[in-house]
Formats: sequence, structure tokens, C-alpha cells
Amino acid sequence: MAVKDLFPGFAARRVRTAGAAIHALSAGRGMPVLLLHGYPQTHAMWHAIAPALAREYTVVCADLRGYGDSSKHGADFSKRAMAADMVTVMQRLGHERFHVIGHDRGARVAHRLARDHGARVASITVIDICPTLAMYGRSDMAFARAYWHWFFFIQPAPLPETLLARIGFDGMLALLTQATAGRGGFDKRALAEYRRCFTPATMHAMCEDYRASAGIDLDHDRADANKKLTMPLLAIWGTRGVVGKQFDCEAEWKRVARNVRGVAVDCGHFVPEERPRETLAAMRAFLKEVA
Repeated sequence: MAVKDLFPGFAARRVRTAGAAIHALSAGRGMPVLLLHGYPQTHAMWHAIAPALAREYTVVCADLRGYGDSSKHGADFSKRAMAADMVTVMQRLGHERFHVIGHDRGARVAHRLARDHGARVASITVIDICPTLAMYGRSDMAFARAYWHWFFFIQPAPLPETLLARIGFDGMLALLTQATAGRGGFDKRALAEYRRCFTPATMHAMCEDYRASAGIDLDHDRADANKKLTMPLLAIWGTRGVVGKQFDCEAEWKRVARNVRGVAVDCGHFVPEERPRETLAAMRAFLKEVA
């Protein structure tokens, strides 16, 4: 059974943006919802969420620039550029205004998308992150030990890329789930997809994503420090993960947005795959509330 079978009825599209070629799937009808994945995953992480949402909404699942089957070339992996990719994707699919939901790296792209293109964003849902500026600004020894990859991946190439190539996808995932209190729940077909896409080009792009977060992304966030997001925002986090244990997630998002709800889920970092029912229920309730 191929990964495409995890998304019955979804059609694949490849959209060329100003700086990348983005792979996306879409299905459903109704108000558009854009789903953005995290590290080290692809759009396949939404396999337990997207088909159910597509019964009520038009759902678009996209691979971020540098990930999955989207292009790996280019030098700009700022969240600003990655967010602009997604605006182009949604426009090409006929969606001028939409909800955006992101996990991990995808949530950081969603945050920047809401900042730069607020008129297009009906609501934003961020899963198991706090704002990048807050997480770096409140770093301590416990955070550095748990999120060591944040500080390793930003080192100059090719050191991080060399380690990633040596340990491979399975080694990387084992380290991540241990550090972030992940409890599994990964579908074998989704894992096979993540593994297939974990190429040297992807490893470099992933590191560039993290390097941007520790550089130009912080500059962009600082420039917006006094501007609060106005659209409704839902923050979902895993109580067993680093974000849940070391940060007041809801409070951190209230620092940057005016209209915030928070939902804690009993799991680790990979919330949509560890606890898909609870995640979907929180999403649906929020989307209906803000409709």
C-alpha cells in the first residue's frame, strides 16, 4: 500500500513559486485549510487528519521548500520565503483566504505567513511550538540538552549534514523521539515516505531551514515584536514534550497574538501522529468556532 493510499481522493499538484517548486495534495470542498508538516517529515504526517477534514473543508497538504517532493535547491530558507511559497500555492489552487495549520517547522512557517499575509489568513493553528524568538530567548541548559539539534543543525556545512548522512533517518528519528518524549504512533507507510525523502539534498535543506531560524527569521520576528496577530490562534501542545514541560505555551502565544486558545494533549512532540483523534477534535472545534 503506497503513501498515496493514505490520502484517498486527493489530487497531486506541483506549483512553481518565485523560489521553489512545491508538491501539494488537495481534496474536499468548503473553506480552504492549509496543512504544513514538521521536521523530519513530509505532508504524509497528516494522513490521519487530512481525509477527515476534507469531509468538511477544502484541504491542501504541502511539502515545505526543501522537504518531501518539493525542490531542494536555492539559498533562501527563511520562513518569509517558505510562507510566500504557500501563498502562491493557495492562489494557484484558487484560494485567496484560508485557515493555516502547522506542526513544528510548518508551524513556524504558518506564524510568518500570518505575519506577512494576515489578510489571507482566517485563522492559524500552531502545534507544539512557541514563537521562535521566545524559545531562543528563553534558552537554558535544560532546553539546550533537549533541543540539542537546534544548536547543532545551525553549525556551518558540512558538519551537521555529515552526521545526518551517517546516522540516517532512523537514527535521527530515534534521537528526536527520545529527546522530545515522542511515543511513536507513526504509520509504517508514512515512515517509509519520510525515509525515502531523507536524501543528502534534503538533509542540507533541513539544516538551512534551522540556520535561517537562528538568523534572518529572528531579525524578522524582532521587527514585528510590537505587532500582535489579530486573527484567531489555536495553540496545541503535548504535555510530555519539551514545549509542554519547559514553556507556558498559551502565555507565549498571547504575547504575540490577541485572540488565543490553548489545548494540551497527553503526548510528546509528534502530536498529530501520536494523538490524531484528540488533535482532529481540537482542530474541528476551533475551525467551527471561528467560522
